[in-house]
Amino acid sequence: MARQTVTPEAQKERYLRAFDSLELNGATQDPSWVRALRKAAIARFKELGFPTTRRGNEEWKYTDVRPVAEAAFQILVPSAPARLGASEVERFTFGEAGWPRLVFVDGVYIGGLSSVPALSGGVRVLSLAKAMAMQDGLVEQHLGRYADYESNAFTALNTAFIHDGAFVHIPDGAILGEPIHLLFLYTAGDQEPVSHPRVLIVAGERSQATVVESHGGLSEGRYFANVVSEIVVGAGATLRYRKVQRQSDPAFHITTTQVALDRDGTFSSMNVDIGGGLVRNNLNLLMGGEGCSCTLDGVYLITGAQHVDNQVIIDHAKPYTTSRELYKGILGGRARSVFHGSIIVRKDARKVNAYQVDKNLLLSNEAEADTKPAFWIYCDDVKCGHGAACGQLDEKMLFYLRSRGIDEEEARKILIRAFVTEVIDSVKDEPLHAYIDELAMAKLQSM
Repeated sequence: MARQTVTPEAQKERYLRAFDSLELNGATQDPSWVRALRKAAIARFKELGFPTTRRGNEEWKYTDVRPVAEAAFQILVPSAPARLGASEVERFTFGEAGWPRLVFVDGVYIGGLSSVPALSGGVRVLSLAKAMAMQDGLVEQHLGRYADYESNAFTALNTAFIHDGAFVHIPDGAILGEPIHLLFLYTAGDQEPVSHPRVLIVAGERSQATVVESHGGLSEGRYFANVVSEIVVGAGATLRYRKVQRQSDPAFHITTTQVALDRDGTFSSMNVDIGGGLVRNNLNLLMGGEGCSCTLDGVYLITGAQHVDNQVIIDHAKPYTTSRELYKGILGGRARSVFHGSIIVRKDARKVNAYQVDKNLLLSNEAEADTKPAFWIYCDDVKCGHGAACGQLDEKMLFYLRSRGIDEEEARKILIRAFVTEVIDSVKDEPLHAYIDELAMAKLQSM
């Protein structure tokens, strides 16, 4: 079947009409503050339109989203997605069956495939649609308050079509041992749907938890996932956040993750990109309290014509804050990666300690990696640095291994695996570490 295309302007009009239909048919029972948020976001999307690669638009210079803007997706996702069996979901899960897990298909919560046990310390894990219907004051306080829909068209689009997603609340002082898994699955079919999942995580003061957000395609068709996650890390809290993306090869996947840290809060993330045809990850952190810290790790393993773009912004707004970034990519075929890491140090944010590294291993002459570190420092009393590298396997290391009796193919596998092990080993939760390692090694076998 030939794929339908439209102009970006016509596509924008399709979204505007779909929003009007949502307002007439599905949104009237939502709380008034949700409807007001949606209307403000769609008005902003109408003004912004889809971003372009035109000169002067540095944010989208290396990633052309015309394929997204011109694809005639099914905009309004059905309220009853395709039925799935546990076996179809199993390949996207890890750990023990009783661990807390929310499952979504095309952005809609599926209770029959989820596992929501009673959690200690008042921890709540539930669908965002249910949380909004409960008129939870905490949701109203935080939803849409961090991810900026004023300047980001895709965030505006997601906010305009907020329907369902995940809500996680870890109260003050609560310590959760097992990880919370938020599993988003996507279908394709003839309609090629678009979905806008939303995630809100609120970690109270002195709390500790691990949250895994994963995205996977149930088929090899084309679809568009436009995801926004807002994360609040309270004073003295520790949140470990892992994101695994294994979409279908033709899929479009655009995410924005906005994190706000309070005093002495600690945030660590691990981002794994394996699938997707066009992938864009926006990760923005506001270091909003003295003494807070973050550690950001990432791995992208891509081949064929895959395109993965990581845009990471860390805003050191307060003194005595620390950040560490380590991203590594392995590229084969005609794959292309983009890494744009920005570190901002505000005036009077003294004693900031920040460092970022992006390294890329190219397995073919056609693969391309663009890496662009950027620093905006408005305070002298800081320590900041960066490193970036792109290259192929070290011939001297290959020779060394071969001189020890290892054949060339095995020597290459050893060096390639060693390149990403440093990042994968940052995940200390054993079941999750084993899951990510298995996915990475399976991908490398196909490259």
